[in-house]
Amino acid sequence: MAIEVKVPVLPESVADATVATWYKKPGDVVRRDENLVDIETDKVMLEVPAPVDGILKEIKRENGSTVVASEVIAVIEPGAAATATPAQAKPASSAAPAASASSQTNTIPLGPSARRAAAEHEVDVHSLQGTGKEGRVTKEDVIKQNQAQPVKQAAVAPSVAPIFTGERIEKRVPMTRLRSRIAERLLESQQTTATLTTFNEVNLKAVMDIRNRYKDEFVKAHGIKLGFMSFFVKASIEALKRYPNVNASIDGNDVVYHGYFDIGVAVSTERGLVVPIIRDADKLSLAEIEKVIAEYGEKARTNKLSLEEMTGGTFTVSNGGIFGSLLSTPILNPPQSAILGMHKIEERPVVENGQIVIRPMMYLAMSYDHRIIDGRESVTFLRTIKEFLEDPTRLLLDL
Repeated sequence: MAIEVKVPVLPESVADATVATWYKKPGDVVRRDENLVDIETDKVMLEVPAPVDGILKEIKRENGSTVVASEVIAVIEPGAAATATPAQAKPASSAAPAASASSQTNTIPLGPSARRAAAEHEVDVHSLQGTGKEGRVTKEDVIKQNQAQPVKQAAVAPSVAPIFTGERIEKRVPMTRLRSRIAERLLESQQTTATLTTFNEVNLKAVMDIRNRYKDEFVKAHGIKLGFMSFFVKASIEALKRYPNVNASIDGNDVVYHGYFDIGVAVSTERGLVVPIIRDADKLSLAEIEKVIAEYGEKARTNKLSLEEMTGGTFTVSNGGIFGSLLSTPILNPPQSAILGMHKIEERPVVENGQIVIRPMMYLAMSYDHRIIDGRESVTFLRTIKEFLEDPTRLLLDL
């Protein structure tokens, strides 16, 4: 009896989703728990595994289709995969060679981002030597293979050829659900908050000295590098303790004060910007914060972030400096009332004790909702973060 493949239960408040990428075609042999298709919501990417071994008999909803929870999107003929060979699978598909190749994909350790890149560029993953953990083929492996064979890729997939050829060409591509949701949220933020931004600059010499002095010991003790983000998260928390309005939010005519510190960390992905939340960040050490950030970064790259991990948050830290941004005005993430923007560290001449010296300087920007946070409060809050970063021992001594 044929087995139906259904859309999984969608996150709360998500009405529908979009079929993003099928990794199998009708006639392909599939294995139980092998990912068949990615389903994209406006918040997370969901993988739909095969419920049984068998042959994919029919795809009912193609890429780009809008689907709802529990909707049937494919049909599998069970049992056939256990005994089928590529030759036996041939009658199930008019594209026998493709089915035969796909029947072996379960033997290739392949992450979701690598699968999508391989599908987009039509790269044969069986020809790749994985450089990831346990021989896993990474997205970078796929991209390198694609770049090494530009002529072949152009011939096979002209639809992905560069637009900028000197001709007056336009290409219309629908927004992804995540990008569309981001656009809605940003517009909502601009329309429903009284946003202002205040700026300051911070001398990071003390932080950099600590990192350089203890970097090797830190890795040995904790198994992770000591980065800048943990210092900024810690400094933000200490400032939030002193200025509770910045950690509060507006709900109708009420101000909601939060007695906890859930810090959002903005992460850029191919699909768009996501903001996973470090829960109870005030209870974590620098090493624990770095580990959570690293874990979220990996999950973001492989579309493994859950809805729960991106829900809530009382304050956000965004680091545009990793892309070279010197100064920006970050946009609020409602219902949060403030966001801290980090920027590029750049050596600049500054005056210390009447002498001109070169120091690693960073511009800081804090956007805030003026309905709940006054100008004086925003300026002193940002100055407090600056003071903690310029003298990090204050974080340890609770000064």
